[in-house]
Amino acid sequence: MLETPKDFNEFYEKFMEGQVYGNCWFEHIKTWYSHRDEMNFLYITYEDMIQDLRSEVERICVFLEKDLNENELEDVVKHSTFKNMLNNKQANYKQIPISLLNQQNGSFLRKGTVGDWKNHFTVAQSEQFDQVFQEKMKDVPLSFVWDESDLIKP
Repeated sequence: MLETPKDFNEFYEKFMEGQVYGNCWFEHIKTWYSHRDEMNFLYITYEDMIQDLRSEVERICVFLEKDLNENELEDVVKHSTFKNMLNNKQANYKQIPISLLNQQNGSFLRKGTVGDWKNHFTVAQSEQFDQVFQEKMKDVPLSFVWDESDLIKP
């Protein structure tokens, strides 16, 4: 079963120590990035999809060498919105047995927004994350969007 922390503070501490499912986020990103020229993978972020879902679906199609007609493209975009995925049992993890993921303590999909972390982090946690991020990610030239106001407006 995936562990459900008793509260956000416990999760934060485990996350910062790399003691969560998937291990250390910083190492995960750095390891994949270090193999970017050896493997065929597409780097895409949730924030990219929030900003312009259609363009990101088109990028995925190019990457997969899959041509979609206009109706197919619109259908993929429609079914890929947060609202539709939230209500789709094949996407929202509601079909996962409670023995693997207890969603009574919270759902797998939360709000579908960018920057909600600010509603959960204390000032000290935010400062610690910034410091650790700067230290661990200093050699990784990827950009990250941490707030909705940082999204590029069309």
